[in-house]
Amino acid sequence: MANDQATYTTRQGAFTVRGHELTGLGDELRVGDLAPDAELAGRGFVPAPVRISDYRGKVLILSCVPSLDTPTCDRETRRWEEERRALGGDIEMLTVSMDLGFAQARWCGAADVTHTTASAYMNQQFGIDYGVLMEENRLLGRAVFVIDRDGRIRHLEYVREQSTEPDYAAALAAAREAAAG
Repeated sequence: MANDQATYTTRQGAFTVRGHELTGLGDELRVGDLAPDAELAGRGFVPAPVRISDYRGKVLILSCVPSLDTPTCDRETRRWEEERRALGGDIEMLTVSMDLGFAQARWCGAADVTHTTASAYMNQQFGIDYGVLMEENRLLGRAVFVIDRDGRIRHLEYVREQSTEPDYAAALAAAREAAAG
C-alpha cells in the first residue's frame, strides 16, 4: 500500500505461517460491532461488485482466507460449501480472498463451489477494516465472522496460525442461533 499516512493499528504477531510471525493491519473487531461495509470484486474477468451491505436482512457467514489455491484455504472453502448446502437458504456464505476474480471463478468451477466468493484485491481497506490484512504479504489472514440480519457481528474467530482451519462448529452454532432469533 502506498499510504504514507497510515492511520490504522499494526498488530505484531497477529498471524503466523508455520510459526513465522506476520503483522496484522487494522483493529480486531468484536462481537456486537457493526460489520464494516465494503465493496469487493466478484468472480470473473470483469467482476460485478459484491457489498457486505447486500447481505443486510440475512445471516451471513463471512470467511476470509489468504488464497483459494492453497491447501488449507481449499479445504476450508469446500467445507463451508458443504455446510452451506446443509443449512438451506436461511444462512448466506461469502468467502473473501486476495485472489483475482477470474482466478476465483476458475477455482470455484473446478471445486464445484457455488457460494459467493469475492476479491479484496482492489480494496485492501476491507482487510484493514476487518483486521485481517497481513502487512508482509498483503494477503488476508484466516478469519470467520457471523453477521446477523441487522449487520452486527455475532461470532468471530481470527485464526492465528494460517495452516489451521477455523472452528466450524462454533461459527455454525452462532449462525443457526442468529437465524432462529
